[in-house]
Amino acid sequence: MSVSASDKAFALELFGPLGEVTSRPMMGGLCLYASGAIFGILDSSGGIYLRAKGDFSEKLMAAGSRQFSYTSPKTGKTGRMGYWTLPDAALDDAEKACDWARQSLNASED
Repeated sequence: MSVSASDKAFALELFGPLGEVTSRPMMGGLCLYASGAIFGILDSSGGIYLRAKGDFSEKLMAAGSRQFSYTSPKTGKTGRMGYWTLPDAALDDAEKACDWARQSLNASED
């Protein structure tokens, strides 16, 4: 399953105030980039996840975010990646969404 054109357009518009926001296909989803630096992913169901580690992942968790997980079709085991859902309060607010994305980009530089 792949990302719908409407979900892609929504994410690119939501993060548009960041400047040059682009995407690339990735295993049924999309990677989201701001000025060439990855800050998030969009999954095939339209879920938006931000790249996070350390203190920033804890901040996202405190805001109600959930960590990206998947089940391996070969082993049936669940794996997790360093991506967390965009907090619900930011899903319809470009200013809040871009603030979270900037924090993701800054946390990635550390």
